[in-house]
Amino acid sequence: MSIVCFEIEDWESETLRDLCHGHDAVMVKNKIDVHNANEYESAEIISCFIYSDLRRPVLEKLKNLKLIATRSTGTDHIDLDYCRNHGITVANVPAYGEHTVAEHVFALLLALSRHIPQAVRRTRDGYFSFSGLCGFDLYGKTLGLVGTGAIGLHVAQIATGFGMKVLGYDIHPSASSVFTPVTLDQLLSDSDVISLHVPGTPQTRHMLSEKEFSMMRDGVVIINTARGQVIDVKALLRALQSGKVGAAGLDVLPEEPAIREEAELLRESFSQQHDLEALLANHVLLHHKNVIVTPHSAFYTNEAVKKIIETTGDSILSFIAGNPKNIVGSF
Repeated sequence: MSIVCFEIEDWESETLRDLCHGHDAVMVKNKIDVHNANEYESAEIISCFIYSDLRRPVLEKLKNLKLIATRSTGTDHIDLDYCRNHGITVANVPAYGEHTVAEHVFALLLALSRHIPQAVRRTRDGYFSFSGLCGFDLYGKTLGLVGTGAIGLHVAQIATGFGMKVLGYDIHPSASSVFTPVTLDQLLSDSDVISLHVPGTPQTRHMLSEKEFSMMRDGVVIINTARGQVIDVKALLRALQSGKVGAAGLDVLPEEPAIREEAELLRESFSQQHDLEALLANHVLLHHKNVIVTPHSAFYTNEAVKKIIETTGDSILSFIAGNPKNIVGSF
């Protein structure tokens, strides 16, 4: 079968070619989008990461497509309804970074709580005063988890090691020995730190906005390693400016792939496709003294990436063999 893998690094290319041995596999560094989709109209199987645009205008150009094997758990970059209606199977990587992402949550939280970036810059400049670097203990604080799936559960387990009290909210509540299930309103009002672990869906878009920030404790810390659109970034900026939010650690931003040089914002076609106010808010957040932004790298460890590639290869070969694995939803 004809296989095309997009957003591929050199080392991934080697591994995926080995996994797809015996099949026509093409490795492409760029993402697939409406501008280049025609070049791959013969592809029967494609694999991509989350920056590829697999909505209807792109999928319509891929007339022979039978399988999308996304190298992610999330599928919000794929038009699942179109795929169901046109016989295109979608496979994902159901689990690969529970420990990985949970550890990144605490990397962000500890960097914020102890002013690590500022302290490192200061000592590199030869300035060893600790004035202005007073942080706060995690011990005794309350951590609120919005989303208590596999990643959220690992975050809760780590938090208990720090002596934190853990509250958890999920649309599918479950009992747990490591967190106390509560309503979202109670979590927002009672947490010193709030960490987000929900998928990017229409239901979770702007899950934290003006109303939700107003319910939080003054000085609350926000951690987001989920999806950028879960937070209204304009409301977050206002909450940071007022002191309602004391600090934020963000591995994801809305309009993340579209952050470009300022000149790009002036193009009419660009402004029609993207929320310019959100993009400008992103730029402000990137330079805010109480905000740490990482480049969507919470998943990015040797162990997690190896599992992603191996699972994707297995999904592709299993589909070809007539025994599909890791299928999303009701395909």
